[in-house]
Amino acid sequence: MNETLNEAMSDAQFTAWLRNTSARRLVLIEVAVYSGGQQRTRFLSTGAYVTAPDDTPPNLAYQSIVSTGMQFTEQLSLGGEASLSAGDIEIDNPSGIRDAWLNDVWMNRPIRAWIGDPRWRRGDFRLIFNGVVADIAPKGRDKLALKLRDKLQRLNTPVSEAKLGGATPNKDAVLPLAFGEVHNIAPLLADPALLQYQVHGAAIEGVIEVRDNGLPVRITADNASGRFFLAAPPAGTITVTVQGDRPGTYANTVAALLRRLATAYGKAGDRFVEGDLDVANLAAFDAAHPQAVGLFLAGRTNVLNACQMIASSLGAQLVMSRLGQLRLLQISLPPVGSPTQVGPQHMVAGTLTPVSRSAPTASVKLGFCKNWTVQTGLQTGIPVQHKDLFETEWLTATLADSEVQAAYRLDAEPVQQDTMLLRRVDAEAEAQRRLAIGRVPRTVYEFDGTAEMLALELGQAVRVTHPRFGMEKGVVGQVVSLAPDWLTGHVKVGFIV
Repeated sequence: MNETLNEAMSDAQFTAWLRNTSARRLVLIEVAVYSGGQQRTRFLSTGAYVTAPDDTPPNLAYQSIVSTGMQFTEQLSLGGEASLSAGDIEIDNPSGIRDAWLNDVWMNRPIRAWIGDPRWRRGDFRLIFNGVVADIAPKGRDKLALKLRDKLQRLNTPVSEAKLGGATPNKDAVLPLAFGEVHNIAPLLADPALLQYQVHGAAIEGVIEVRDNGLPVRITADNASGRFFLAAPPAGTITVTVQGDRPGTYANTVAALLRRLATAYGKAGDRFVEGDLDVANLAAFDAAHPQAVGLFLAGRTNVLNACQMIASSLGAQLVMSRLGQLRLLQISLPPVGSPTQVGPQHMVAGTLTPVSRSAPTASVKLGFCKNWTVQTGLQTGIPVQHKDLFETEWLTATLADSEVQAAYRLDAEPVQQDTMLLRRVDAEAEAQRRLAIGRVPRTVYEFDGTAEMLALELGQAVRVTHPRFGMEKGVVGQVVSLAPDWLTGHVKVGFIV
């Protein structure tokens, strides 16, 4: 293989180079930092490297001061909550010559890394990480450590801090936000004199109904501004059911709402753009999961938490690929897609090891169709069953497996897991999916993989064959953790079966 290729290198050529134990490996790092009163980019590397005169950028020398490659771990949470992948980079600091770097501002600055051969042109290096710096810290007397996070860190900002304004008593209140369909929310009184209420800080699809102490009342809706006007002064508590945020086309599915939140809310400078999204993954998730959801935010909530409340409704997680694109993944057994074959030849000998085992679950209880304003003791003339609904925060769907319960002597009543799902049929289907996964103990295994395994991705299906652990004929599992070491061409792989 020609290691100074001018044309684009194929994946097969790149893998062959990684597999070559005598190959010279070099990591190039470009990291933004606020230093000396201005934004700068520092160009670091694990070895000497200068770009060619006709490279982009030309004649650029990288500082050979990084003492380790990219040490970074990607993982799916087995509990379903969002998790920020993490790692660090060690920088040489002999005799404290870079102590001043500790006074620079690194936090939440972008960082990218590439790997290649010192003899390659800059354009042939492969991107292996695209994330942000959490911070910098000393690591002993002669090292500094850049603490890394994936780009989900950028979503750790308030969804919105826009306030009502004006001169009314609620002028300092944060504008409410409604995504998808939400039931019986408490709107913000925007103007007492005009009987004007705000349900969303922008245009909405429409108001379904407004109630005063549980009784339906007449209103005039202003969908373009997310408001409505009462026809008469209220007698009690005003609540409203609404189909919310409409940027142009109304959407109420998990993938569509996450895309909207990540790209249009939070701090303007931290919002994702199209290039930060794995568009194909989100489109596939949307096609496979059309269940309707709804989320109402009446105060300060950060974007990542809001996204995860929606995603977890279907047991999904927000994950950044190592190339810095947002994906939606589920723990799903058996996993979706054709499994990649993994055998002993893909493992460092003797490294396949069980690392954890889950307890079985005999039942699942999901909360759905949230009543966002619980009202007790309503005295208005509405049917008793309606009053009962207004007193209930969640409708629930419960499924149980009596055989598992008896075999493992488990309690019958599960802990309720709340979702943003709207329909019972969807909640029951999701409960069935979770019960099918949890009804048997699940084991997570790890092994040190060879260069071919560096191409694995989180959530991917694998079929693992090995003489140990009942895998003689192969078992199908799902990749749940990856810790690549690009300088050695190995990767620690975790999978669940």
